[in-house]
Amino acid sequence: MKTAERATHIVTAPGLQRVERPGSVLFACTRNSIRSPMAEGLLKALHPRRIYTDSAGVHDGEVDGFAIAVMAEIGIDISGHRSKTFDQLEDTYYDLIITLSPEAQHSAVELTRTMACEIELWNTFDPSIIEGSREERLAAYRAVRDQLRQRILARFPPDPEPAQ
Repeated sequence: MKTAERATHIVTAPGLQRVERPGSVLFACTRNSIRSPMAEGLLKALHPRRIYTDSAGVHDGEVDGFAIAVMAEIGIDISGHRSKTFDQLEDTYYDLIITLSPEAQHSAVELTRTMACEIELWNTFDPSIIEGSREERLAAYRAVRDQLRQRILARFPPDPEPAQ
């Protein structure tokens, strides 16, 4: 989505504040294998045609099987996601970059030195460091998924239902 103008929309819903919704969002984490694909999938499910959404990582990675499993639990399929680095992005213009790790924050700042782009740091726990049973590990992934979902709903509220 290369454009000279920032594509933003103002959303107002009953009981909600006015929120500026960007036209394009990049989620970034360390390996583009857990947190950023989850966030990308969540935002695409919430605003499939209203916000261009992508994700990237600082390093190469593969999509994590536990991330695929916990997203499938809520009806979002990220199994076809292909991890990519900042260098592999086809487009480098975004209205907003949301970084999910400090390492990704540094890369986002480097990427945006010559462009007008907002960056938000949502420092998010990396569930891959949890050891234990399969169920304990899945619980950590679910917690990250649910935290991301809450933040995304707050930052990008759904459109108000039309009055009938």
